[in-house]
Amino acid sequence: MMLDPTLLEETIRKVLERLPSQLSSNEGSGAQAEYSDGVFPSMDEAVAAADQAWREYLRCSMADRRRFVAAIREAMLEPDHLDHMASQAVLQTGMGDVGHKYLKNKAAAELTPGVEDLVTEAWSGDDGLTTVEYSPYGVIGAITPTTNPTETITCNTIGMLAAGNAVVFSPHPRARDLSLWQVRVINRALRAVGAPENLVVTVAEPSIENTQAMMAHPDVRLLVATGGPGIVRSVLSSGKKAIGAGAGNPPVVVDTTADLEHAAKCIVDGASFDNNLPCTSEKEIVAVDAIADLLKFNMVKNGAFELAAEQVHRLEGILLGKRGPATDWVGKPATQILEAIGVTAPAGVRLLVFEAAQDHPFVVEEMMMPIIGLVRVPDVDAAIDLACKLEHGNRHTAIMHSRDVSKLTLMGKLIQTTIFVKNGSSFTGIGIGGEGYSTFTIAGPTGEGLTRARNFARRRRCVLVGDLNVR
Repeated sequence: MMLDPTLLEETIRKVLERLPSQLSSNEGSGAQAEYSDGVFPSMDEAVAAADQAWREYLRCSMADRRRFVAAIREAMLEPDHLDHMASQAVLQTGMGDVGHKYLKNKAAAELTPGVEDLVTEAWSGDDGLTTVEYSPYGVIGAITPTTNPTETITCNTIGMLAAGNAVVFSPHPRARDLSLWQVRVINRALRAVGAPENLVVTVAEPSIENTQAMMAHPDVRLLVATGGPGIVRSVLSSGKKAIGAGAGNPPVVVDTTADLEHAAKCIVDGASFDNNLPCTSEKEIVAVDAIADLLKFNMVKNGAFELAAEQVHRLEGILLGKRGPATDWVGKPATQILEAIGVTAPAGVRLLVFEAAQDHPFVVEEMMMPIIGLVRVPDVDAAIDLACKLEHGNRHTAIMHSRDVSKLTLMGKLIQTTIFVKNGSSFTGIGIGGEGYSTFTIAGPTGEGLTRARNFARRRRCVLVGDLNVR
């Protein structure tokens, strides 16, 4: 999915033209209390329904699976649905950018791998034929975040159903109405093509208690958590097989060999994408001193606003809470952040940049706001070392702008992130403007990486002795 700048601007413009009617109403958002189309009053009922659906699903063919996945993609790609998911996510959670959420939802529906990802391995010889195939776990319990609520439900649903599972979602309460609406839309789409009822379910009132009940339920065989470190720790200590997609703090390194105009634009585009909500987004810049001023100059040309030291100090009192980033400011636009300190942003400002010490809280913490610190270092080796430190061992995402292949290679080896983007914006790492498939469940802590259908399946060996070798 190549991200042509002109196409991006045109897409966002069209979405925003349709936006007023979307933002003025919650109609169809899922707020109604009715229990239907995959929405249940209790977690026990939701899991029981999903378990029954999965047992029926076992009798379906691979062609059926392909048909069901195609129906989900089609439903999620309906223009009205894309508009609704993008606008309502911003309205209901108070975070992010409508145009960028539209692109993320489109990528999730188009680029998440389906049944084709389940590749069979085979060995044949004098002693017969052995195959290893991917088989479903059964009922999967999936926890989804407030930052990417619909994108995560889309990519998880496609991958999990492609692998032959049913799924119980425990969405973030802040995204409750939209998540319930989406589960209902998916169920209606599946029903229309003859799928078993309740392959995708959730509860009417998402809560910590319901999430805990899902994690402890004996019929839930696999847990998948997309969110912060707390929820990932919970699933990893559940005693069940778990996939944890946790936090990041992606550094971007810029050295003296980089194309600085290109690097500056990529950093502004990536760090402002969805108001810096994605855990893949650039969170701090580590720049070699010799090029730092020119890098900042080019960033300002491309929509960044450079903060003075006094402005940074004032923002510290607003954007930081007692335990890290002030949650009320997560995912807010750069212009709104400037307004909080009485500054009217120039037209086109998308990102705030400032010079920072390496221990500044905006550098060390994953802020998830369109504000980024630039730390100067003497040379590229120092930049790579500091980037590894600031990434905190999350093994999530890192970015580097350089023409020196040996240094690109060195950073890739040392930082050990799941995603390493070279000479591009961070979002290319999830298939938006870059090659490869997309996902919004990036499992660094448990090692699956960018999750896909095969990660939601068990490997099973089937052996036939003495026959079917025709060589």
